[in-house]
Amino acid sequence: MATAVNSIKLLAGNSHPELAEKISQRLGIKLSKIGVYQYSNQETSVTIAESVRDEDVYIIQTGCGENEINDFLMELLIMIHACKTASARRITAVIPNFPYARQDKKDKSRAPITAKLIANLLQTAGCHHVITMDLHASQIQGFFRIPVDNLYAEPSVLRYIKENIGTENAILVSPDAGGAKRVASIADKLDLNFALIHKERQKANEVSKMVLVGDVQDKTCILIDDMADTCGTLVKAADTLLDNGAKEVISIVTHGIFSGAAPERLANSRLSKIVCSNTVPVTIENDRLDQIDVSPTLAEAIRRLHNGESISYLFTNAPA
Repeated sequence: MATAVNSIKLLAGNSHPELAEKISQRLGIKLSKIGVYQYSNQETSVTIAESVRDEDVYIIQTGCGENEINDFLMELLIMIHACKTASARRITAVIPNFPYARQDKKDKSRAPITAKLIANLLQTAGCHHVITMDLHASQIQGFFRIPVDNLYAEPSVLRYIKENIGTENAILVSPDAGGAKRVASIADKLDLNFALIHKERQKANEVSKMVLVGDVQDKTCILIDDMADTCGTLVKAADTLLDNGAKEVISIVTHGIFSGAAPERLANSRLSKIVCSNTVPVTIENDRLDQIDVSPTLAEAIRRLHNGESISYLFTNAPA
C-alpha cells in the first residue's frame, strides 16, 4: 500500500468516479470537493469548493462513453482551466484512456489529426503534465510540449495471466499487425510463442477479412489488444483462431470501451473469457467478463511524480 501523500489535491470528473475513489484510497488522501454539472442548455459548469492555491493538483478523468465522451473532455479542460485561474502550482491530467487516440495520423486525404488537437487543447487550458495508459499510438507523446508519462498495463496483464490462466499449452495472439510489438514483448517475458492475425478493413470499425499467421492447433489462445470498442475485431479473431484448431480463446484488452453492438457481439461470441482493465467504466453484463484493477499503478505514478521519483519502475512492475 502506498504511503499517504501530503500537499496533493486530487480532483475527479464524472467519467469514472469508481476509479478515482480507488486511487484516492490507495494514496490515503480524500478527493477534493468539486461540483461538475451541466446547465439545462448542456453547458458544463465547474466549481472547486476548496483552495488549490500553490498546490500540486491531479485531475482524474478518462476518455469514455458513447454519448458523453465530448462532455467529459470538456469537463477536463474546464477543470484544468479552473485550477489554473485559481493559482494551482502544477496541474497534472490523469487520463487512463486518452480520447481520440485512434486519430493520430493523416491516413487519407483531408483527415484531421485529432489527437494532436486534444494535446493542444490540454496545454492551452493550462495542463503541466499528463499521465495516461497504453496509448493507442506512442507517438502521441510527441504531440505535446509538456511531459507525458505513458504507463503500461503489461505488468498487470502478466500477473493476471500467471495467476488466472497459466502458460501451459498457451500461445499469445495479436489481432492485427499494429499490436505485434506489444504481444511480442509479453510473449518474450512469458517464454511463449505468438501468432499474428492480418486483417483487411473496408472502412473503420468493420473488418472484411482475416488471415492467421502461426500455428494455434489445440492451444489456449490469449488474444491481446490495447482496446475493444465495437468488438468486431475480437469476435472475428476468435472465430478465425477456433476455425484453425484452437482449443479456446481468451481476450485481454486494456481499454474495454464496449460501445455500439459490442454487448450483443460479446454475448454471442465464442470467446471463453473477456478480460479488461478498469481504465474505463464497464457497464455491460457478461458472465465471462473479468477485470484487472490498474488503480495501484496510477496511484503509484501520482505518488512518484509528486515526490520526484522515477516512474520507469512501473513499466516493468505492477504494485501489489
